[in-house]
Amino acid sequence: MSLAAVFHDRMLSLGLARVSEAAALASARLIGRGDEKAADQAAVNAMRSQLDLLDIKGVVVIGEGERDEAPMLYIGEEVGNGNGPEVDIALDPLEGTTLTAKDMPNALTVIAMAPRGTLLHAPDVYMDKLAVGPGYAPGVVTLDMSPGARVHALAKAKGCGPDNITVCVLERPRHEDMIAEIRETGAAIRLITDGDVAGVIHCAEASTGIDMYMGQGGAPEGVLAASALKCMGGQMQGRLVFRNDDERGRAAKAGIEDLDRTYTRDEMVTADVIFAATGVTDGSILAGIKREVGYLTAETILMRSKTGSVRRMSYRNPVK
Repeated sequence: MSLAAVFHDRMLSLGLARVSEAAALASARLIGRGDEKAADQAAVNAMRSQLDLLDIKGVVVIGEGERDEAPMLYIGEEVGNGNGPEVDIALDPLEGTTLTAKDMPNALTVIAMAPRGTLLHAPDVYMDKLAVGPGYAPGVVTLDMSPGARVHALAKAKGCGPDNITVCVLERPRHEDMIAEIRETGAAIRLITDGDVAGVIHCAEASTGIDMYMGQGGAPEGVLAASALKCMGGQMQGRLVFRNDDERGRAAKAGIEDLDRTYTRDEMVTADVIFAATGVTDGSILAGIKREVGYLTAETILMRSKTGSVRRMSYRNPVK
């Protein structure tokens, strides 16, 4: 294999951070402006332009949708300048378009890169997700457990009572019964309005106070979250949820045959991965874009699963 074809994650990682930063800076001027589509499009345009500067032969496997639904960064789109290794790209140019439009916390730009064929090509359907941070025995909690049983199992593993467990849940009507069952155990719940990639990452960041994430959200976001946890440590399970034949057809198109399969973190991301996220609005993981006279400052988290490294970077960018 030629050197040009090798996935040098260390060499590519800073370039990936620049991609994430460019998308965040582009969407910053639309924070609080009430226009979700414009904010998303600004992030998409900037991310696409920066990706084409990288020495990669990239294919978007998690993106803005199918080709006929998205003019850029659609699933299957080729990115990069074509001179480097073949890689899979999973991205969400603006996770939290509503959060950005309303200037609410935890909007991020998110991207992951791994060798070709190693990221799950998750269809645009729901995924039932369960995640905990590092330091626990494998299978400490599973999707086959009830929500209450998960809380009790994690509390036992942590050596505390259920009342010392905090669970992050996306606030949706479909989660009302689950929320009620979790609260019956005495556990606390942190509800989030959007952004379940950030929600899963919370589990691996001790400073957030979150012990576990559970609930249904987008399957593509599940692959991004698994990429982050592969770098930070922690466990994650995901199982696709299908509501109709159209969604089952999307899975077949993505090459998924076992519709009832439960995926572990390492089955969603089967090789070393790089993950980058940049804050757009202030959140519990990253600071949002800060405006100064003549400058915009962005905070980015950059992670590599090969080394387990987690790097935080502040980028002060002159406004032209």
